Amino acid sequence: MIGELSPPVAVVAHDAGGAEVLSSYVGRHAIQCKFVLEGPARKVFERKLGPIALTSLEDAIANCGSLLCGTSWEAELEWRAIAAARAAGKPAIAFLDHWVNYRKRFIRRDRECLPDTIWVGDAAAEDLARSTFPGTPVQLVANPYFEDIREEFSELERGAAPADRTGLRVLFLCTPMMVHEQKRGYTEFDALHYFFANRSALGKPIASLVIRPHPSEDKNKYLQIAKDFGAEARLGGEKSLLQEIAESDVVMGCGSMAMVVALIAGRRVISAIPPGGRASSLPQPEIESLQMLQRHGSPY
Repeated sequence: MIGELSPPVAVVAHDAGGAEVLSSYVGRHAIQCKFVLEGPARKVFERKLGPIALTSLEDAIANCGSLLCGTSWEAELEWRAIAAARAAGKPAIAFLDHWVNYRKRFIRRDRECLPDTIWVGDAAAEDLARSTFPGTPVQLVANPYFEDIREEFSELERGAAPADRTGLRVLFLCTPMMVHEQKRGYTEFDALHYFFANRSALGKPIASLVIRPHPSEDKNKYLQIAKDFGAEARLGGEKSLLQEIAESDVVMGCGSMAMVVALIAGRRVISAIPPGGRASSLPQPEIESLQMLQRHGSPY
């Protein structure tokens, strides 16, 4: 069988997205692991699995039966892990956690290093991975992170009291894009202002607005813009992402993975990318567009 893990498994991750998937997988499967975690990944694993005993990449590869790793945008940890596993003759599996820049995830210093097998967690990712890597086996695996989301959200919903209100509770998920302004055609502040100017397109008045900064952003980055919106707006991020999604009716954003999390949780999700901005790379057809609502009206 392709993509079969042989214990002990070297679990290697740096970025948060891959760490969310891998930590959920490890939590759902009784497998012996040797952990190599750097960057945001360490906190993700410890949040889900408790204290983690870490080892070096060299030790993990030398003493593992196979490698299971995430992929990163810029960090080299997973790329080095794949290269080391391939050189040592150990099966290397990479679990893709998103839908963009697949080829770039495996290239560092102009050298491409592909795993023996690529795992994906949904049909859209499977199609994209097969077309991008025709010579590499691609295996569809039930996304363990999505399964965790459904279970945790179900618990949150069960304990929530029904709200007595007439307006919408909106959660705006911020993404830092200033450094990519020239490529995307807009900034995070452009998206927020566009939403503010066209909020009536949602079809109902807004009872509350939570502006949640990205984890990498200063918590007060959007303080002034929240004040400009009015008394119903406040900054978020003090509660967990799922808790703030559970307390919302509509989730806005510009293409972050958290918007997919909101879809899995059963919320209405709307892209706030303004006119002239590069379209979102998220493939989920359920994600609505504020631009389309502005032109044609809300289904509410």
